[in-house]
Amino acid sequence: YPGQSDTASFDNCLELLTMAGYPLSHAMMMMIPEAWERHTLMDDNHRAFYEYHAAMMEPWDGPAAITFTDGRQVGATLDRNGLRPARYLITDDDLVILASEAGVLPVAESRIVKKWRLQPGKMLLIDMEAGRIIDDQELKDQLANAKPYKQWIEHIRIKLDALPEPRAEARLGDDLLDRQQAFGYTQEDLKFQLLPMALDGQEAIGAMGNDAPLAVLSDRDKSLYSYFRQLFAQVTNPSIDPIREQLVMSLVSFIGPKPNLLDINNINPPLRLEVQQPVLDFAEMAKIRKIGRYSKGKFRSFYPAAWGKQGIEARLASLCAQAVDAIGQGHNILVVSDRHADRERVAIPALLATSAVHLHLVNRGLRTSTGLVVETGSAREVHHFALLAGYGAEAIHPYLAMEVLAQQFAASPGGVSADKAIHNYIKAIDKGLQKVMSKMGISTYMSYTGAQIFEAVGLSRELVDGYFTGTTSNIEGIGLFEVAEEALRQHRAAWGEDPLLADALDVGGEYAWRTRGDEHMWTPDSIAKLQHATRANSTGTYQEYAQLINDQTRRHMTLRGLFEFRIDPAAAIPLDEVEPAREIVKRFATGAMSLGSISTE
Repeated sequence: YPGQSDTASFDNCLELLTMAGYPLSHAMMMMIPEAWERHTLMDDNHRAFYEYHAAMMEPWDGPAAITFTDGRQVGATLDRNGLRPARYLITDDDLVILASEAGVLPVAESRIVKKWRLQPGKMLLIDMEAGRIIDDQELKDQLANAKPYKQWIEHIRIKLDALPEPRAEARLGDDLLDRQQAFGYTQEDLKFQLLPMALDGQEAIGAMGNDAPLAVLSDRDKSLYSYFRQLFAQVTNPSIDPIREQLVMSLVSFIGPKPNLLDINNINPPLRLEVQQPVLDFAEMAKIRKIGRYSKGKFRSFYPAAWGKQGIEARLASLCAQAVDAIGQGHNILVVSDRHADRERVAIPALLATSAVHLHLVNRGLRTSTGLVVETGSAREVHHFALLAGYGAEAIHPYLAMEVLAQQFAASPGGVSADKAIHNYIKAIDKGLQKVMSKMGISTYMSYTGAQIFEAVGLSRELVDGYFTGTTSNIEGIGLFEVAEEALRQHRAAWGEDPLLADALDVGGEYAWRTRGDEHMWTPDSIAKLQHATRANSTGTYQEYAQLINDQTRRHMTLRGLFEFRIDPAAAIPLDEVEPAREIVKRFATGAMSLGSISTE
């Protein structure tokens, strides 16, 4: 039910699986699997067991040491990262003590038969009826060999990489500049995002801090992606180092219908399309279009039609209804696409369309019957891909970003060909996705898909509840029609007569100050005033500088700038009644984040 804790959800799921007939240890291995994707030394049968169940349920990810029992067996297991301590000892009279630290109970050393710790993904199981401890290896051998999982996997798995290369698809027309402008591309997107990724295979390094206004306060048209902020791990959920802990990270994604989780004797599970990472290039997208030969024609693509500001609501409802109809007709991969947006047809923001379809299918109980692929011209930086994944996309094809790179590297500048540039770009996005996932302590793309680990800043409650249900939103703002209006303004500018956009992209101004760009807290004028004030020791110049910085209400720079002190002279307190500062500071503490764990309480 909505609002329950993660622990309560886990408990409910485990109870459901055991009531469906899964052995307790089997259910735990499904919910908290080992890191099998990159574990080259893992037994083949164990790998097949985990891979078979991976399509049924994404891993319950994040640091966890779990103890469980059904009254007959009692056990404990550790997550794939092993970031929670769990130590145990066994005494000579068959007493087992497991805790997060060693030595929590006084036991004479002479009585201890064995001391050890739970290792990442491993399980300790005690069978009370058999009166013995079942070793992790024995337990997993028994479960992995109980059914021919390896054979089943070979029959139902289709790897996208292994499919034959289809005939190359025709690229769209010569209006590349207009289409970039319609999706809000700027010269900064090329300079600071796309080109560095294409050249180096990783994101460009930028400085911390952002002195530009929030999207909802900006006087420029912003994409819907800009209204969302990534959440990150807090005290109890440590983030992961995705480089050094590469073994536990995985970008594998399954596209298509999920097997029936509660049918433990599933005779004819659906075919599964497996991709090694979720960013698709032109050839991979063409394979998905032609995959009807392998999935009995169960394929459907959606192309948003023309709509106006007032028409977006009906268009989204139509899109959701089309998705339900397609599933009813047996289509098991849906493609949400804005590829054919042009002068007459405006693209629905890809994030809005994706989330609307995803959540509608979830509410109708149909989401596990289909895969969801997004083909969009708007996605270009890591944050965009993370958002599309977080709201349901199992794979993403950023066709416009790749077309731009193909054009930029057509002459192989610096020895980098167009194909190599696109390969580097995908590699950089993959690294970025792992970085974003790891900030929340999540290791696998499948766990991140649909997880909605974002906060909306500046979107109305009605819009969030309707199309991003369950997303945290503390600061309201624009609604659905305003989102549509921003997209329409970008579209009109792209195919309009503005001479500044006739031959070049807009200069931008988000990452660096530009005359026609975003407002910034730090402007050439404010920096000059500060320098002059300090060099000349001029109070007057400093006051001018302070006025520029403090004048955030008129310029709508920050949320705090919108607040004003409510001062009532009649309610003023005499100064001699106010506690002096030297007494107030005595109560200050510097424990910060750790105060809760080290305080006397």
